[in-house]
Amino acid sequence: MPLTSHVSNFGATPMKSITRILTLSLSPVLFMLFITLSAAQTESPVQYPAYPSETPATLQPATDGFDYVRREVMIPMRDGVKLHTVILVPKGAKGAPILLTRTPYDANALTTHAHSAHLGPSLSGYDNATEVIVEGGYIRAVQDVRGKYGSEGDYVMNRPLHGPLNPTPVDHATDTYDTIDWLVKNIPESNGKVGILGISYDGFLPLMALVNPHPALKVSVPMNPMVDGWMGDDWFHNGAFRQQNMTYIYEQEATRKNEAKWWTNHFDDYDVYMEAGSAGELGRRHGLEQVGFWRKVLEHPVYDAFWRDQAMDRILAVQPLKVPVMLVHSLWDQEDIYGAIAVYKAIKPKDTNNDKVFLVMGPWHHGQEIDDASTLGVLKFGSDTGLYFRQQILRPFLDQYLKDGARKADVAPVSAYETGTNTWQRLPAWPVGCASGCAVRATPLYLGSGLKLSFAAPVSSNAAFDEYVSDPAKPVPYRARPIQPMGYSNGLTWSEWLVDDQREASGRPDVLAFTSEVLNAPLKISGQPVANLVASTSGTDSDWVVKVIDVYPDEVAGQPAMGGYQLMISADIFRGRYRESLEIPKAIASDKPLLYRFALPTANHVFLSGHRIMMQIQSSWFPLYDRNPQTFVSNIFWAKPGEFRKAVQRVYHAPGQASFIELPLVTTP
Repeated sequence: MPLTSHVSNFGATPMKSITRILTLSLSPVLFMLFITLSAAQTESPVQYPAYPSETPATLQPATDGFDYVRREVMIPMRDGVKLHTVILVPKGAKGAPILLTRTPYDANALTTHAHSAHLGPSLSGYDNATEVIVEGGYIRAVQDVRGKYGSEGDYVMNRPLHGPLNPTPVDHATDTYDTIDWLVKNIPESNGKVGILGISYDGFLPLMALVNPHPALKVSVPMNPMVDGWMGDDWFHNGAFRQQNMTYIYEQEATRKNEAKWWTNHFDDYDVYMEAGSAGELGRRHGLEQVGFWRKVLEHPVYDAFWRDQAMDRILAVQPLKVPVMLVHSLWDQEDIYGAIAVYKAIKPKDTNNDKVFLVMGPWHHGQEIDDASTLGVLKFGSDTGLYFRQQILRPFLDQYLKDGARKADVAPVSAYETGTNTWQRLPAWPVGCASGCAVRATPLYLGSGLKLSFAAPVSSNAAFDEYVSDPAKPVPYRARPIQPMGYSNGLTWSEWLVDDQREASGRPDVLAFTSEVLNAPLKISGQPVANLVASTSGTDSDWVVKVIDVYPDEVAGQPAMGGYQLMISADIFRGRYRESLEIPKAIASDKPLLYRFALPTANHVFLSGHRIMMQIQSSWFPLYDRNPQTFVSNIFWAKPGEFRKAVQRVYHAPGQASFIELPLVTTP
C-alpha cells in the first residue's frame, strides 16, 4: 500500500500510534525514511547571522533650516480624553496671536500639504487661508476633534451640546474652551489671543466655540457652516432627504481615519439610487446601519427635537453675544447654503452697537473663498473674488481683534458681492440692497397662463392651471447625466452643479417653465425669494421644487456659450407632507389646490437688461434628493416599490388661486 494511503487516514492519531502502525505496515527502508522526515520537521529553525535594520528606532527630523517649528501635542480635556493637536509656530515669533481650526478631517494632512521647510506650502488648501496666516505672522493650531484621527474619545457627528441629546459632560464647546485654555498657557510665543475659523464642519465648530466662550477667544469666523441639518444644510432640505450625502455619512463614521470607502456598481449615480429603490434600502445594501448617525437619521425623518435642539441658529439666538463674529456665505453653496444666513438673522438683533456681527457673501461654491475664485463653472467674475476676501476683508478683520496694537479694520458690517454686475458692495446691514437710500420690498411675480411671468396679478380664470405628470420611475435629474458622485477631486464637478445650465430641465414635459418678457431695465433682488405655490396632486404626498432663473439673451457678445443660458439664482425643494407641520407629517388631500409657502436661499443678483426671469417647477430633483413615492407612507426611507406611483400635478394661476414668487425687490428713490 502506498505511503500516502496510510498517512491520509491518520487524522489526529497520536504519534506513538502512528509509529506502531507504520512499523507493522511499512518496509524497514520506508519506515526509516518516515522517522528521518519527522525528525527534520521538529528541528529548530536555521539561525542566520545578525544583520541590523537600517531604519532608526525613532527618527529625529533635522529641521534647523525650517522657517517654522512644528509641535504635535495631546491636549487633555476635562474628562481626561486627549486631543491630537498640531501647532505651527513661525521661527522667531514673539507675542503672536493663535489661529485655531478644529476638524474631523485629519490635522496632520491639513498641516503637511507639502513636505516643505516653509510654512506656506505646508498648509493644506481646504481649511487654511494661507496668505492670512503666513503674511500675518500667526501661530497655526489644527486639532482633530474627539474620536477622529489622532485624538482619543468617541466620535459623534456634529456632537450636540451637553443636554438631552448628549448626556456626557463634554461637547465641542467645552473641548474648544479646554483647548484654548491649554494653548494660551503652553505656547510662550503667543500673545494670549485666539481666533477660531473653519469651513463647513470646520465652520460649525467656530459656532460651538461661541457657547460659553473662553476669555482668550477674541474672534470667530464660521465659513459655510453646518447649522441646521434638517431645514436646509447637509442632511435634508425642508424634509426632503439629500441622499447623495449617504457616502459622506458612511466614510466619515465607519472608521476613525475614514479608511472605509463607499462602493458603487454604476458609473452614473442616477442608476445607483434608482436600482436600490429607496434610501433606506440603499443603506441596507451597503451595511450603513452599522453607523450610528445613519440610524439616527432613519429614526428622525421629521423636524423633531433631535434636529431643533442642535440647530446652531436656535442655540446662539439665546446665548450672550460676547465674541465678534464674521459669518461667510457662498451664494452658490451646494452643501450648506442655509446656515450662515440663518445664524446672521438669529444673532444680528443682539448686535446693538453694530460692531460684533459681520456678514460676507461671495459668488462662490462651498469653501471657494479660500481658493481661486475668479470663475465658477461658466461664470467669469473678472477678478479673484476669493483673494479679495482674504486680503481686504478677512486679514484686516482678524488683525484688528488678535494683534496687539492693531488699528481698527475698515470692514463693512456686510460685504456683499452683487452677481450679474460682478461688483462688491459695502452695506450697513442685510438685506438693504445698497449702501444708502434703497429699500427692499417683497414683490409678487405671478405665474400666468401661457407659462408667462408678470408683476400683474391674474385677472382671468381662463386656463386656471398648468399641469404635468410626475413619474417616480423617471425622476427629473438635478443635473445632466451621467451624474457624478459628490467630491472635489479627480475632475469631479460637484461644486458647480448650482450654476449648471437649466435648459435640459426646462424642456422636459414634467417641468413647468414660466418666463417673463425681456427686461428693458435692470432688476435687482437682495434677500430670500419666497415661493407661494398653489398646487394640487392626484397623489397623497408630493415634493415641490421651485427655481428662480436668470435667462441670458439668445446671443451674448464675447461669450457665445452663454447665449440663452439658464442660470439658477435661487432654488430649493419642499416635501408636501410637512405643509401643515414640520414635525407631524400628514397625507395631502388629493386633487385639492393647497398653498405651499417656503423660503428659497438668499440671493444678491441683478437681472440685466435684455435678460428674462424664469421660474421652474417640478416634483423631483434626483438623485440629490430621495424620491417621494407620491403616496403617503409612514417613513419614505422604507417606501416599497409598489408605493411609488405617477401623479398629476397642477399649478394654479387663477384669481384667488394665484401662484407667485415673492421677490425681495430693491427699489431706489
